Parts: sequence; C-alpha cells; structure tokens
Amino acid sequence: MFLTIGANDTYFSGLVADVIIEAAAERALSRRSGVIATVEEAQAALDTTLPAGFARLRAALRPLVGGHLDKVVFTSYGHPALSPEGGPCPGGPDGLDVHPAFNANPERMRKVALFVQNRFLPAIKALATCTGGVTCAAADRMTFADSHQAAFAQHSMCARAATDPDFDRDCFSPDGKSFADNPIDGASDPLVCDRRASEFRAYASRARWVRTANDSYFAAMTFPEGVSAGMRPSDLHDATWGILSAVYGGAVHPTAEGHAAMADAALAGARAALQLVPAVGAVLVEPLPPPAPEAPTQGR
Repeated sequence: MFLTIGANDTYFSGLVADVIIEAAAERALSRRSGVIATVEEAQAALDTTLPAGFARLRAALRPLVGGHLDKVVFTSYGHPALSPEGGPCPGGPDGLDVHPAFNANPERMRKVALFVQNRFLPAIKALATCTGGVTCAAADRMTFADSHQAAFAQHSMCARAATDPDFDRDCFSPDGKSFADNPIDGASDPLVCDRRASEFRAYASRARWVRTANDSYFAAMTFPEGVSAGMRPSDLHDATWGILSAVYGGAVHPTAEGHAAMADAALAGARAALQLVPAVGAVLVEPLPPPAPEAPTQGR
C-alpha cells in the first residue's frame, strides 16, 4: 500500500497562501475566510492534531496489511521551495505574476520553507517509522521513502534552466513582467511575449518539478468549487476567481516529472518492503508453448 498524508492536516494550502498573497485587501479577505494559515498554527496542528490522526490511521490500516505496517510505503512530498543555490527560494514575483495580488514575501517564504524542512518532514518521518520519540510497536513501523528529497532541492518552484521550454523562457519573466499591466492590452493580448497562451506545454520537461501559480493557471484554468462562501467567486469576472484558479489548479504541487521522481522512490521502498531483488541479466525471449487441446464437450 502506498501512502502520503499529513500536509493538509497542517494547513499546507494556508501556508502557501500566507507566503504568496501580498496585497493588503486580498490578505485581509483571505485571512477572514480561513484561506491563510501561519507557521504557528501549522506547528500546533503538527504537535497535536496530526499525531492523534496518525494513531487512528494506523488502527484502520492494520487489518488491510495483515497487521504488519512495513507493507505500507509512506512517500513524502518533495520540498517545493528550496533554492538550487542552497537555502529557501528567494521569493518575489517569479512564477506568480499571473495575479497582481501575488508576490512571495521573502521572510514568510524563508519561515515556511524552514518549517517544512526542519519541523514537518522530520515529524512525518518519525510518525511513520516510530522514531524520534514516537512510541509504537515494531509491527507498526511503515517503510519510508524519501530518496527523492535531494533531487527536489535542485528542482523546486524557483529552479530555472536554459533547457526549459521556449515558452517558459520567453514568456515567464523572473521579474514579474510576464503580463501587460494596462487594462486595454490586458483584456485582449495580456502576454508581453510574442507567443500564444496555447503554446504553453504543461507536461514538457523543465528544471522546476513544482508548478508555479503561472503554470497552474495556464494548465488548468480551474473554477474552484467547494471553497467557503466568502471566497467563492460569483462569476468568471470576479477577482477572487483569479486567486483561487491559480492556487487550486495544482500550484506548489509536483509536475509530472516530480511525481515520477516520487514514484521511483516509492518503487524502491516497495521492493525493500517485499524483499524483492531487481531483475538482472539478459531478457529471455521465447515463444509460448502451444495451447493444450480442449477437452471434448458433452451434452447437447
């Protein structure tokens, strides 16, 4: 059984909103509607709510895996905001200028990135593996897969490379100048670059394995459902739709490449849990034996 859980229990989307929503009016609205969460609130949930929930989760899983939770491969999500140069991503509008309310605050970015690195990821590993002060029976220890974390540090949402798709390099400005800032051009031809929005390729290979708000908006254009009444857009011209569609369309989640890296780590964990040795040597190709003759039928 493959499992990843815990980020939403510690207000992951609220932490993202706290980092990237910068405009005062939008921050006030988001805070009142419960969209924004602080590191302190996330830490409180990490200390109390998550351990209790994890205990209930273990009890529910035991009958499904014969009482031995080492057959549960827990895979952590890659850290989304570590700079390839070291430390947290620097913040700013890079990847976020699809909406004028967005601009990653450097100090809040640093605070959240360090919380994820130093508190959340170690805590979730301790809960899954019964280490770091977490007490549980030997049979309750899950198999933990996190070999992808080092690679994610080089492929976070602020990673860029000369090999990125042409559209990304031409149209997504690291300085937050991807879109026309006057209402006339913005309504009819918003991209500053000379490309069509349809040229964006959501599944192309790129340095970042984490979707930015720009990526999310171009890939999904999601009209959000299931959000609180105070944040629900009334129609496509509502300004809050721009915020929510950019965030709820997959922003700050892995790209296809990022998910593939996580899957590779999970596969290695599964092989270890099942005590399987990867097949080696030449692949043998042989014809199938001829089918056995059918037994004579009886009756009509």
